[in-house]
Amino acid sequence: MQLKRLEMYGFKSFADKTILDFKSGITTVIGPNGSGKSNISDCVRWVLGEQSIKELRGAKTEDIIFAGTQNRKSLGFAEASLVFDNSDGKLQIEYSEVTITRRIYRSGESGYFINKSPCRLKDVLELFMDTGIGKDGYSIIGQR
Repeated sequence: MQLKRLEMYGFKSFADKTILDFKSGITTVIGPNGSGKSNISDCVRWVLGEQSIKELRGAKTEDIIFAGTQNRKSLGFAEASLVFDNSDGKLQIEYSEVTITRRIYRSGESGYFINKSPCRLKDVLELFMDTGIGKDGYSIIGQR
């Protein structure tokens, strides 16, 4: 199982649809201060089920939705997806590619999806059980 892609739209500083492809081997994210590196880590944790906005370096739920700038208005929702290659069958689901998506609206409405089918947070957590992947896993290094 390998993380293939992260897709973000409206998550924190990523107002436009942003796709990060992860190839085999070592992948690093580098850039100047304030360019969104930590937001990428926050996004992965969020999709995997992080419930604490404080852990995502925010004060309230709306802080993870793009808030706008002088030249651009705010967005009404944020959405992010993690796409995994499951051709080895490590995830107990009958798909060779698995997409986990989380979406939240300013109204507070939110949802999780596995391969575009609505599901519960519990379903996402159970899918990754015993894989070493999760919001608290050693595979995610973030700021404290």
